[in-house]
Amino acid sequence: MWAESIWKWGEPLLFSYILTWLLIPGLLLNRRKPAASVVAWSLTILLMPFVGSLLFLLLGLNRVESRRASRQDATRRLGQKLPEWSQYELLPGEEHSELARGMAELAHRLTDTRPTQGNSVEVYAETTQTMEAIEKAVKEATSSIHLEYYIFQPDATGCRLRNMLIARAKEGVKIRFLYDSLGSMRIHRDFLRPMKEAGIQVATFLPGQTLRERWSLNLRSHRKIIVVDGKIGFTGGMNIGDEYLGRDPVLGYWRDTHLRLTGPGVLQLQQVFVEDWYFATSEALVSPDIFAEPDHWGDETMQIVTGGPDREEEPFHSLFFAAINSAERQVLLTTSYFVPTPALEMALETAGLRGVRVRILIPQRSAHPLMIVAGRWFYDSLMATGVEIYEYQKGLLHSKTITVDGKWSMIGSPNFDARSVQLNFEIGAVFYEPRMATILEERFANDLLGAVRVDPAEWKRRSWWKKLAEGVCRLFSPQL
Repeated sequence: MWAESIWKWGEPLLFSYILTWLLIPGLLLNRRKPAASVVAWSLTILLMPFVGSLLFLLLGLNRVESRRASRQDATRRLGQKLPEWSQYELLPGEEHSELARGMAELAHRLTDTRPTQGNSVEVYAETTQTMEAIEKAVKEATSSIHLEYYIFQPDATGCRLRNMLIARAKEGVKIRFLYDSLGSMRIHRDFLRPMKEAGIQVATFLPGQTLRERWSLNLRSHRKIIVVDGKIGFTGGMNIGDEYLGRDPVLGYWRDTHLRLTGPGVLQLQQVFVEDWYFATSEALVSPDIFAEPDHWGDETMQIVTGGPDREEEPFHSLFFAAINSAERQVLLTTSYFVPTPALEMALETAGLRGVRVRILIPQRSAHPLMIVAGRWFYDSLMATGVEIYEYQKGLLHSKTITVDGKWSMIGSPNFDARSVQLNFEIGAVFYEPRMATILEERFANDLLGAVRVDPAEWKRRSWWKKLAEGVCRLFSPQL
């Protein structure tokens, strides 16, 4: 009797298990995914057949793949309506280094944009200064404010900025607010209602456009963008919320890097927002007043680049790989999540073996501690090639910057992990002048004062259970 009872309940479970293994691996093997991702998902489904299958449906399916052609077609159609500003774009000439020229050509081929000259850039290392600059720009706006954020918290900081936006909207400023529905999942109707009542247009990025897309949590717009009056732009690593101003008692001091831009580069930043807004709402923002003529000039050569799963290329993956392989003297990398792809891991190790001084600054603690543990799995092999690894202890490190040989730099939203370079919608500002590299080198040296270098000999003596945890977390890192 007991055997019949077990079979009665076990038969549907066995059938479901077999069905899982017939369907899910087929979906995995028929997709162009890195081998590590395929193995990780296969093990997840094997060890947890029902929970793993559900997680795969939520996280593993790239819903944009089936819509790539339609999105690219929509972007082309939108591009035909946009104003012309190619007079501001050009590839660096002989006055720039060979590294800068080569990286500019690569970025152009990957993203169809060119560097712009005559930009003015302010780099903020303190988040309170970033927030003050954003609030000042919002208060002084006269025509439009466009915002796109991965995380916009409905806490004291978020409510303060929201109320400023509401006040400006009531005074006639046109405001559009685009947020990621996963990263900003705490946003609720009561938070948005007064914005909409004031005339602010609100939209969510993927997932959530259709019932099918609501199954996927893997598509995230990790971008941080503000464009004011089409002339002032902000981008970088900082989201909006109390924790980003160091007000979280657990996370403590928050170290981030953000940019304030004026000049022709803002036109490129505006176009990114316009394309994302069109993707989310089908509203084409093509009127000339959206793309204002630059009225403030500087001496910075820079380029806005983007990456995401809506294209075959992986721009940030290629740019990181090429920059590190081109290094002759040094690489300074700061990232909040460090789980490199095999290609990026090899690039770092090869640079170290070539005699390039490679220094990596990673947080010692994080809001997502499993990512920290996963990243430590790579320490042994990297340090064996001479790579120096530092863990930031002063607070929570959230910056995403890289500079090579004092000639090429990037500041933006992508971390040095597979999710950023292969899955997320990301944005970065690339710089081709020594001035920006010098600023980042100085900031890096200052950050090292709040960090400790990982000693290779001592690291090898860590406990076996820590090694096991690192291996397990690294295995599942493509899903983290």
